[in-house]
Amino acid sequence: QVQLVESGGGVVQSGGSLRLSCAASGNVFKVNAMAWYRQAPGKQRELVATATSSGSGNYVDSVKGRFTISRDNAKNTVYLQMNSLKPEDTATYYCMGVVYGVDYWGQGTQVTVSS
Repeated sequence: QVQLVESGGGVVQSGGSLRLSCAASGNVFKVNAMAWYRQAPGKQRELVATATSSGSGNYVDSVKGRFTISRDNAKNTVYLQMNSLKPEDTATYYCMGVVYGVDYWGQGTQVTVSS
């Protein structure tokens, strides 16, 4: 059994910053790829950023230069630093981790950016 628990969401004004965290626990020795997705009301879930086990990151074009994904492998934790937030970043953010070839998801954390 593997659990992913996100934290760090909240309400912030446009131009502000938030840092999301996601920790994997349970029957996990090593998490391979980890990623952040988001889903806004009425829209499909979209991939925001991914981080391989070596730490290299990839981003959707809309967040490049503003968001940074990082991970602490010793803690099986992935972070998403979000700067220069925009109202269109408002969504529920989900963490995903691949453990032994299986995708696991967190419960989501709400990010609301007011204009």
